[in-house]
Amino acid sequence: MIKQKPAFEAIEPNFGHSYTYQKFDASKTNTDNIWHYHPEIELVYINGGAGKRRIGSHISYYTDGDLILIGSNLPHCGFTDKFTGNKNEILVQMKTDFLGETFFNIPEMKKIRNLFEVAKGGIAFSGRTKKILGDNMEDLENQSDFERILSILHILNELTLSNEFKVLNAEGFALETEVKDNDRINIIFNYVKNNFQEDIPLTEIADMVSMTVPSFCRYFKKITKKTFVQFVNERRLVHASKLLTEQTMSISEVCFECGFNNFSHFNKSFKAFTGQNPSEYRKQSKTILN
Repeated sequence: MIKQKPAFEAIEPNFGHSYTYQKFDASKTNTDNIWHYHPEIELVYINGGAGKRRIGSHISYYTDGDLILIGSNLPHCGFTDKFTGNKNEILVQMKTDFLGETFFNIPEMKKIRNLFEVAKGGIAFSGRTKKILGDNMEDLENQSDFERILSILHILNELTLSNEFKVLNAEGFALETEVKDNDRINIIFNYVKNNFQEDIPLTEIADMVSMTVPSFCRYFKKITKKTFVQFVNERRLVHASKLLTEQTMSISEVCFECGFNNFSHFNKSFKAFTGQNPSEYRKQSKTILN
């Protein structure tokens, strides 16, 4: 059994998405191999190769690739490295409410809701399930956003119908770690979510989680791989993209509504974040909607 305390990993969905999709191959390797956990459910497909599974209190080996569903807050390590010999690895991470707070509560989603519960112990799929749904995971790369959402739901539903699986922690797994980091980062994220339109001094947010400013800055960068200022500005830019698409207010009004107090800085930041300036983004969004 792994004795060290798992690290909390803060996951931010891809820009403009409600979930995270990543593909790793020879040109982009997955370097996140530490013992960690996160609230998001994680679906992993490893195309070929052999390696080690370390999930909860379970340790085993896979050959000829793997298809794994890892439940919320279940500690695990990365499954591939330069010695695994796999062609690629595909990762989808999503919160249980990534399609809305009540979506998975409707009767038609009952089987998937039950799957999420079983996944708290970690599930490894084999046989035709691994082959067919692995191919479906490969297809995600070239799909539109809408098609990808439908495919993820299809894959989850097919997993509920399979009998080619093994629950890796059949006895369940109690996360033997303090939830202090989880609680602390949730306090920070929720405060930013509700106050990003205002100035948020570092002293204020550090006080909220009982830390000095230097300690808070080091902690936040370690958890999120971003500075706090970067994180707040990204939240503002996501809101700006929503306003540019859905509202008729001027771009300068969008700038100040999102918490920026310098129009030039807003334009520069928005282009760096989305690849387009605000007027180009609005024009493209209207074209797509039309």
